[in-house]
Amino acid sequence: MTIRKRPPHAAPPRETYRHGDLRRALLDAGIALAREGGPAAVVLREATRQAGVAPNAAYRHFANHQALFDAVRAHALGALAQAIEREWRKALRVREPAAQARALLRAVGTGYLGFAQAETGLFRTAFVFGQHEVQVPPDPARTAALGLNPFELLGAALDAMVATGVLPAERRPQAEYLAWSAVHGMALLIIDGPLRGTPATARRALGERLLQMVENGL
Repeated sequence: MTIRKRPPHAAPPRETYRHGDLRRALLDAGIALAREGGPAAVVLREATRQAGVAPNAAYRHFANHQALFDAVRAHALGALAQAIEREWRKALRVREPAAQARALLRAVGTGYLGFAQAETGLFRTAFVFGQHEVQVPPDPARTAALGLNPFELLGAALDAMVATGVLPAERRPQAEYLAWSAVHGMALLIIDGPLRGTPATARRALGERLLQMVENGL
C-alpha cells in the first residue's frame, strides 16, 4: 500500500478556525473569488479551501452555496453603494440647491459606472441573473454610511431634483427605472460589450454625455 505524503507546504485542513471569525474568513474568501472571477467563481468548497478549513466546517455558518452567495452579493451591493457615496459627498459641496440636486444624480451614475469598471467581478455578482436571480433587497447595503442601497440612492437623488424644482413632480414616478436602465446598459457595454476596448478617456466622455442625456430626458 502506498502512503501519500502531504506536500511540505500544504497546511492540513482544520475543523475549527483558530485565528478569528470563521464566518468572516469564509465570506472574505467568497468576496475574493467574486472579485476575481464573478458570480460563477463563488464556490463554497473553494472558499473553505482558501480559509484553510475542512469543508464540513463551513456548514456551521453557511447552510449551502446559496447562503454564501447571498452574503457575497450583499457585500457587492454594499460596496457599490459606498462607491456611489464617495461621489455623493463631492456633490454635497455644491451650495446652490438645484445645482446640488443635479450633481447628486450625476454622482449616482458616476459612482455606478466607475464601480462597474474598477470592480467588474463584484458588479457582475451584484446583478447576476439566472440560478441566483433575486430582487434588489432593501437591506444588504446598509453598512454604507447613508444606510441606502444603490437603488435607494438613485431615488434620493431624484427626490432632491423634485424638491428643488429641477424635475417636475408628475415626471418623478418610476423615473429611477429609466435612469437605471440607461446607466446599467452603458456599464454592460463597457465591461462586456463593444466598448470594452475603448480607451479610458473615451469611456469617461461617453459616460458624462450619457449622464447629461439622462438628466435632460427625465
